[in-house]
Amino acid sequence: MFPGKTRDAPLPARATLMTTRRDFLCVAAAAALAAQAGRAAHAADASPQPMHKRPIPTTGEPLPVVGCGTWRTFDAGDDPARRRELAEVLRVLFAAGGSVIDSSPMYGSSEAVAGALLTELNAHGKAFVATKVWTEGRAAGIAQMEESMRLWQTGRIDLMQIHNLLDWRTQLATLRDWKAAGKVRYIGVTHYTSSAFPEVEAVLRSERVDFVQINYAANDRDAEARLLPLAAERGVAVIVNQPFGGGSLLAGLRNRPLPPFAQEAGCASWAQLLLKFVLGNPAVTCVIPGTGRREYMIDNVRAGIGDYPDAAMRKRIADAVA
Repeated sequence: MFPGKTRDAPLPARATLMTTRRDFLCVAAAAALAAQAGRAAHAADASPQPMHKRPIPTTGEPLPVVGCGTWRTFDAGDDPARRRELAEVLRVLFAAGGSVIDSSPMYGSSEAVAGALLTELNAHGKAFVATKVWTEGRAAGIAQMEESMRLWQTGRIDLMQIHNLLDWRTQLATLRDWKAAGKVRYIGVTHYTSSAFPEVEAVLRSERVDFVQINYAANDRDAEARLLPLAAERGVAVIVNQPFGGGSLLAGLRNRPLPPFAQEAGCASWAQLLLKFVLGNPAVTCVIPGTGRREYMIDNVRAGIGDYPDAAMRKRIADAVA
């Protein structure tokens, strides 16, 4: 994903009960703590049911449906307070049965921070590490990927993606070599904007990749026309970035009450409703909302359980946010 807005900006003060994400989270967190009394502190963050998993088409390996993006949110450098909060974000993700952490060399210190936290939490075995190569030229690509492995503190990356299709022909040849050598498990391509979909489509039609990562949201549905059906046809796993419209969609809904039908969809917040809209499309394998806040991660992972909306419900969601 390319730089864009995140949804971690401070919320405005409100007096209306249970109409904002913060209102819901405060009540939900209190209820969860009471229900989990006597258990380990971090276990209280886990979802009440196991997170759903969907198969990666090329291997059948099950992948949890809600992961964590790291653009801006994990660019914490050496800030100890922010690192502690990010450690809690990862604890929530893993406790809920999630695994996917997506990053890129473009994201400042995010790779280094995520890698250090996985080591600190002794959680490398729980994580599905997805990162990217974002440069031109074979030698530069190899050097960048080797640096990513060092930052992630691992000898193998689960998914290496070509970021925004930059020099994709050169990098794809290297990725195939690395996959054959066991340095990466899966390979893919990414983009963050619908204007690039024709090029993404051309790559999917001409090349064999395991994953494609694209933007898709209730107010950003261009992927439904061709890319999502094509990915399903070609047996390519789909990771969705920007499920909150780059943060702008969720920000615009903060002052609006949750529609009554949200309960029918099993959702108690706008974030859950938007994530379930995305996951309601069967071509989607995983969604990676980015956050650096523990309470938002608690909210996000709850979209990974329960039923998913059918076409009629998804239309109601899209209409509600229009």
